Amino acid sequence: MPTFNLIELLNDKSLKIKVRTETLAKAVLSKKISLDELILFARKAEASHKATCIESLEYATQQDATIVTDKVLKFVTEMLTDDAPRVKWESARVIGNIAHLFPTKLDKAIRNLLTNTEYDGTVVRWASAFALGEIFKLKTKHNKELLPAFEAIIKREGDNAIKKKYLEAIKKTMK
Repeated sequence: MPTFNLIELLNDKSLKIKVRTETLAKAVLSKKISLDELILFARKAEASHKATCIESLEYATQQDATIVTDKVLKFVTEMLTDDAPRVKWESARVIGNIAHLFPTKLDKAIRNLLTNTEYDGTVVRWASAFALGEIFKLKTKHNKELLPAFEAIIKREGDNAIKKKYLEAIKKTMK
């Protein structure tokens, strides 16, 4: 039996969503809830709870990316195809935080992220740009495919903040 009551936390409307997310991230980092438990719950949860679970992973991986496993990468890669925009963008942000740990296991994540670069929502496109930029900075075999993709995205993208993410990644990699 888990020592952390995830359902109780997520349903506690007296707490702002940011507080719930940060509390959950701290529980993940302190191992009060396992990554397996969190993923199992999130897979079955409604979109808002699923997104909060993924956002907690994003917070946690900002502080310590090494907590994750292949299962986390697989989960957030799958969640890039979810219908809920917040689930997509939080998943992309997690991938951006952890990509350096899995440089040879990013093929599917890259495909899903590239698909999301054409999504209507600005935040989904920005988060995808962030993750793809972090992947590009790893200087892997994927850069051969990503550079022309970035150039095409920059040409069609109307939002300058999103274009800037790609341009920064290219600039840092070309040093």
